[in-house]
Amino acid sequence: MRELEKNYLNQFNIMKKTITTILLMLLVFNINAQKRKEFFKSPKGKFLISSDLHIHSVFSDGEVWPSIRIKEARKDGLDLISLTEHLEYLSYKNDMNITDRNRSFEISNSMLKEEEALMVINGSEITKPMPPGHFNAVFIKDANLLINPDGEKAIIEANKQGAFVFWNHPNWVENRDDAIARFDDLHKKLLRKKLFHGIEVVNEHTYSEEALALALDNDLTIMGTSDIHGLINWTFEKEKNYHRPVTFIISDNITKASIKDALFAQKTFVWHRDMLIGKEENILPIINENITVTSNGYYKKIVTIKISNSGIVPLKLKYTGDYTFHSNGPVLEVPAKGELLVTVKTREILEKIEMPFEVLNIITAPKQNLKIIKIVKL
Repeated sequence: MRELEKNYLNQFNIMKKTITTILLMLLVFNINAQKRKEFFKSPKGKFLISSDLHIHSVFSDGEVWPSIRIKEARKDGLDLISLTEHLEYLSYKNDMNITDRNRSFEISNSMLKEEEALMVINGSEITKPMPPGHFNAVFIKDANLLINPDGEKAIIEANKQGAFVFWNHPNWVENRDDAIARFDDLHKKLLRKKLFHGIEVVNEHTYSEEALALALDNDLTIMGTSDIHGLINWTFEKEKNYHRPVTFIISDNITKASIKDALFAQKTFVWHRDMLIGKEENILPIINENITVTSNGYYKKIVTIKISNSGIVPLKLKYTGDYTFHSNGPVLEVPAKGELLVTVKTREILEKIEMPFEVLNIITAPKQNLKIIKIVKL
């Protein structure tokens, strides 16, 4: 009898553990899969972390309380933000006694709900005249320790805290009257010492081809940010189909540690207006995952193919192959989250065709667009 009771108890405990495990798995699936906005389909084993890591509030020279930044990020479906308050600019110091430079992070972080996908990391903007200019440090531990009249020493302190540091708006006309991003001697010194790790290729409404070249030539992470001071919806008007710039971080999982590792590993691409900007090695797997080309069958010797786009960005494809189209020219636009039917004259009935495209609104280097090849079974 005791042996039966013991077996029953063991089976009950095993069942209890199994049910608990299943419930936890369902909970994680619910948080990760249902709460996060899908901008693009992710390659297998990867997560695309949507981020804006250059944001201001009234705790420096922004125009809103930190709580508004949380609400805006939720509305935009972002995964990660950082309120990077200027250390040197305190526009409301006569109205607010700011003694702790971590305070905007603490306020915004305290607003997060336990089950939501949005994350906030601590950051600051080291704001100096050129050179070196303005640098963001994110994943910092204590913003107060970054206050230093010497910009290089402030950046060194950020690195001591394990921060990811990137150069802000290197094309800003207030610092560069020709809007050309380039290194000064101090930037080269900081780079040799590996004291900064990324560069903004996109800031608010501007895109810098020269900054992209600097990123590619110097192994810097490609960044794009809103640098928002006012309201997101006023600065990036929905009526004009504008949106804030978003840096997508290609991470192994959705933990802050993995995201930080991905930033240091230069695993990013940027969404700016209707453009995507990033290294080919980062962006090609994303596009291959989100663009499919299938056959709807032949009529005579003309085959109809369907090009489907699972991403949030409409794609402008220039066909570069030998076939011609029956109803379209060589430049096609596949709508976001949509599809396009194209009739192809193959001259004979074939089992498959190769369809090469240049994606005109995806930039992988100055004056270079992403090239893809799709094999279509007919």
